[in-house]
Amino acid sequence: MATCPSDCCDGTFDQMKPCKQMTTTVLDSCLPLPLPVEVLTEIIPKAKDFALLHGAAMRYKSNFDPDSLKMAPFFLLPSAFPRREFDRVVKLQPLINVLMHRIAHNHEFLESSLKKTVNVDDFTARLWKIYTTVREEGVSQEMSLGLVRSDVMLTKCHAGCCELCQTPPYVTGHQVEVNTIASGFGHMGPISGSIHRYILGELRKPELLHHLPENDALAGLCSGMISAWEVYSCPKAVILFVIEDVTYNICDQRFHEYEIRRQRPDVHVIRRNLTQISKTGHLTDDKRLMIDGNEIAVVYFRAGYEPAQYHSEAEWEARLTIERSRAIKSPSIQYQLAGTKKVQQEIARPDVLKQFLSDSEAELVGQLFTGLYSLDLGPEGDRAVQMAMENPERFVLKPQREGGGNNVYGAEIKEVLEKIKDSAEREAYILMDRIRPPIQENYLVRPYEPVRLVEVVSELGIFGVILGTNKDIMINKFSGHMLRTKLSSVNEGGVAAGLGALDSVFLFD
Repeated sequence: MATCPSDCCDGTFDQMKPCKQMTTTVLDSCLPLPLPVEVLTEIIPKAKDFALLHGAAMRYKSNFDPDSLKMAPFFLLPSAFPRREFDRVVKLQPLINVLMHRIAHNHEFLESSLKKTVNVDDFTARLWKIYTTVREEGVSQEMSLGLVRSDVMLTKCHAGCCELCQTPPYVTGHQVEVNTIASGFGHMGPISGSIHRYILGELRKPELLHHLPENDALAGLCSGMISAWEVYSCPKAVILFVIEDVTYNICDQRFHEYEIRRQRPDVHVIRRNLTQISKTGHLTDDKRLMIDGNEIAVVYFRAGYEPAQYHSEAEWEARLTIERSRAIKSPSIQYQLAGTKKVQQEIARPDVLKQFLSDSEAELVGQLFTGLYSLDLGPEGDRAVQMAMENPERFVLKPQREGGGNNVYGAEIKEVLEKIKDSAEREAYILMDRIRPPIQENYLVRPYEPVRLVEVVSELGIFGVILGTNKDIMINKFSGHMLRTKLSSVNEGGVAAGLGALDSVFLFD
């Protein structure tokens, strides 16, 4: 854990008292704002056209039309991010990959971490049942493909508070979560940078372009899938994308297919939802997964991470069929369990990281963590509940869900805990210190709305690819990044959910 030499944090970030020195700061934009009206009038139509014509588009739940796309919301300028912190989290990503890989293959740790959660959270319990069923039957495919994304937000301490932030502007990155399933925006991340490179060029600011780091997220993630396909070693086999019933973020998914085809024209991709797989998918006697006559080499989940995507027992049976198969999964069921909020809270405990990493590696990764607290029944959980109810604005209450829009903030935390504080239901949640990222100004560009200069905060996602078994890791690498930015006044920030917008990183020293 990162230590704090002053008395503001009681010694460490993972103590029961959050850092009293945590405050919000302001970062300057890459250009003086506001921009002149005549400049905005000239550049905004160009920016919109560039975004649409380069695949920064999606389908919207309102006025849904499968035959049309609308521009994805984006910010006109790239957002400031300290180069030191960007380089730090990039260098740490291979360690995050290894950590999640080792956790996924440690049955005892998964079991001890989730034993209470599975008793109160039906969705996690269903995933656990699949995991134990396959484990008891004998795993057909030892190889797992991890397409991991570690999400980080900046926060600020007063000068001298923390060893990580001795250099102005005294900001450091803390991990929000690790995503092990449907880690999206492999296309949207790089294309956001392309939009901003174009805009800065049109604004006649080519001297600023070197502040935008290269971003090969799409190529890196797709090369990971191709490597897994090659390991499967069946030239006629295909890659299966498990998709939602209706895909709104269609460009992000389709560009993965196009990039696979660009890198390997001989590799074919098919798309099916869980309901379709339940009807046409089956296993051969030797556990090969067959769907509509296609043998499946790699399964890439872009769905399957929330209860609403399992409409009936048929979808759960389809998931079990996939896990029983010889296909290489991204993620395998144990990888999905390793990415649950409860497991991430458990690894933030003192010295737990040292079970999976060397002492020096554990210290580096531990510096990413903010306070994560158990709500399990017992004295420790009681203290966390009391702490949250006394100061709800300092925390985020997280259920075991992915996909955005599920967390609880502010006064609502107190309302939720009042209802569940004396029941085992609270064990389906964890508590996290709320990160207060720096605020900056930017222009929000959305379809059918006037462009506005607004105050925003950002969340950086760092991609990693890892391919291997319990005993042998074949590939482990950093694979690009993405940046989502949202209004500073809102809690959640999912672009597909309409709460955030595309953005890219502008590095400063």
